[in-house]
Amino acid sequence: MDVLSDLLHRAHARNALVRQLIQRPPWSLTFADSPPLTVIATLGGHASIRLDDSGAAPTRLAAGDIALVSGTGHLTIADDPSTAPQVVIRGGRKYRPGGGDEMTGDHLSLAPRTYGDGLPGATIMLRGACELRGDVSDRLLDMLPPLAVVPAGPRTRAALELLTTETACDEPGQDAVLHRLLDLVLVLALRAWCARPEAAAPAWYRALADPVVGDALGLVHEEPARRWTVAALATEVGMSRAAFAARFTGLVGQPPLTYLTGWRMTLGADLLRDTETSVAAVAREVGYEDAFAFSVAFKRARGVSPSAWRRQAR
Repeated sequence: MDVLSDLLHRAHARNALVRQLIQRPPWSLTFADSPPLTVIATLGGHASIRLDDSGAAPTRLAAGDIALVSGTGHLTIADDPSTAPQVVIRGGRKYRPGGGDEMTGDHLSLAPRTYGDGLPGATIMLRGACELRGDVSDRLLDMLPPLAVVPAGPRTRAALELLTTETACDEPGQDAVLHRLLDLVLVLALRAWCARPEAAAPAWYRALADPVVGDALGLVHEEPARRWTVAALATEVGMSRAAFAARFTGLVGQPPLTYLTGWRMTLGADLLRDTETSVAAVAREVGYEDAFAFSVAFKRARGVSPSAWRRQAR
């Protein structure tokens, strides 16, 4: 499994929340409790998106553009930056701006997961909420600034059309279909963003393009518990030990075993948080022969023992 696929697989929650809004201007929605990662696409018309907590100027989204929002602060989407706030969505419910009463009946249900007025001249928006989990998700979110806008393109457009069609369906297996299609849109958007000049993609992502180092990273993610040495990795990718270590360090920004240890600590932290597995069993699962060696490495990386981490995380 390649690194990006592994991160998505480990970080993604089971269910995907996808909603479509068809609303004639003027309209404005503020999301007060955004998930760690939100995918927003303008399917028809245009929109303005603003991270309310950042103080940054609003960004315009044209038809087919995709915005990736990382962070849980307030997010406002509107037909125009000058449109006054109309609805605040908190906990899946609509409220009046300024902390007023809950609103009902303001957005009609036009189809499954589709809301608005559906009148001519309406803007069509798609919003996907990605509930991420664990320390693994931090590596995924590190790929993005708080707001990344991916311009419309033929590959993302085709995926958005399919996701839009399925959003309005209500058939057996619909949640599974939406989850996978949202992942498809997300991966295509991440690729497109990281290829842009202004993107500061992590070193490990840039290193995936190298056939040698990319393969080595894949091996580490596929078998993190294997007793890897630099020599063993070098043999697997067909290089000498010294040449491989230099190439890996130059592209990833850290030596192979340092990367391996960091990845093991990430996996261990999530196992400690999400399972009742003993520290000794967690140690074996991430490649340590005994709990003591794992505890020493974990405390060096996280500043606390595995048991203390488990208590704090819960």
